[in-house]
Amino acid sequence: MKKITLILIFLIGFVNNTYSQKQYKIRTIAFYNLENLFDTKNDTLKNDEASPIMEIKTNRDSIYSQKLNNMAKVISEIGTKEAKNSPAIIGVAEVENRKVLEDLTSTSYLKEKKYEIIHFDSPDLRGIDVALLYQPNYFIPTHFENFELKLWDEKGMRIYTRDQLLVSGYLDNELVHIIVNHWPSRRGGEKKSRSKREKAAYLNTQIIEKIKLSDPNPKIIIMGDLNDDPHNSSLKKVLKTKKKKRKVKEGDLYNPYEDLFKRGHNTLVYRDNINLFDQIIFTSPLLTTKKEYSSFKMFKAAVYKPQYLTTQTGKYKGYPFRSFSSGKFLGGYSDHYPVYIYLIKEKN
Repeated sequence: MKKITLILIFLIGFVNNTYSQKQYKIRTIAFYNLENLFDTKNDTLKNDEASPIMEIKTNRDSIYSQKLNNMAKVISEIGTKEAKNSPAIIGVAEVENRKVLEDLTSTSYLKEKKYEIIHFDSPDLRGIDVALLYQPNYFIPTHFENFELKLWDEKGMRIYTRDQLLVSGYLDNELVHIIVNHWPSRRGGEKKSRSKREKAAYLNTQIIEKIKLSDPNPKIIIMGDLNDDPHNSSLKKVLKTKKKKRKVKEGDLYNPYEDLFKRGHNTLVYRDNINLFDQIIFTSPLLTTKKEYSSFKMFKAAVYKPQYLTTQTGKYKGYPFRSFSSGKFLGGYSDHYPVYIYLIKEKN
C-alpha cells in the first residue's frame, strides 16, 4: 500500500508540474474611443470646426501633441501586465482621418511597436471614423472593407454616420475576423434613438453572414463603442448575445461584458449614471469551457482603468478624466475607458 501511495503521489505531482510548466502565447485585443482625436487643420469637406480642438483659439499644436501622447501612453500600457506587450490589435473610434493615426503611432510611446493602420473615411458629417491598428509581427491582414450604415430620419432625410470596418487576417497563423463599430449616439434620448442602434447591430449580422460564406465556423471579434449597454435590445434581441458561457452554442455570440456590467463595471459616466458602452463580443470558437488552449481562446475580458484615467476631485470625481470640456483642454485622456481581452494558446 505504501508503494502504491508513493506512486500516486508521484503521478499527481508529475501531472501538476507538467501543467504548471505549460507556456502560452498571450495576445491582447483591445478597443478605445479616443474622444475627438482631431488635427488642427480645417477640413472644408467636413464639419470638423465643431471638434473641441478647433474651438480652442490658442496653443492648438501643443494641445494636439499632448492629446496624442496621452492616447499613446494608454494604448502602450493596455494588456502589458500579462502579455508583456501592448495590444496586438486595437480598434479605435472618434478619429478624424488617417493622418491623426499616423501621428499617434509615431509617438515615442508607440513608435517601436511599428503599428500599421487600416482606415476608411466615413460619411459622418463631423468626419469621425473608426480604424484598426495592429502589430505586423503578430497579425497579418488578408482582407478589409467598410460597410456603410444607411439610416434615414422621420422626414426621409439621410442620417450620415460611421461605417463599420471589417478586417480579416491571421493572428499567429489563426484566421480571425474583426468588426470595429461606433454605433449611433443616444442624441434625443435612448428610446427615440434605439432603432438606429438596432439597425447598426443588424448590419453586424449581415457582415457575419458574409464572413460565413468563406469561413463556416469563424472566429469573429465584434468590438466598439456601441452606445448601448450589454442588456439593451440591439445586443440581446438583434445580435442575440449570451451572458453565460454554458449557454453558448455553435454560432452564438458571447458577451463577457454583460456580467461585468452587472457587477458594476463601466466605461463611461453620464449624468452620474454608469454605462458600459464599449464592449468586445466574440463567436463560440473563441470560447472554451474546458481550459483547452490548443488554439486561441478568450482567457479574460476587462476594462482598463488605472487611477490616472479617472478624475480624482471636483464635480466630476469618479468620471473618466477626459480631454475636452466647454471649449477647454483639461489635460486628460478620454471620456471612455478602453476595454480589452486576452487571447491565449499553448506554445508548441
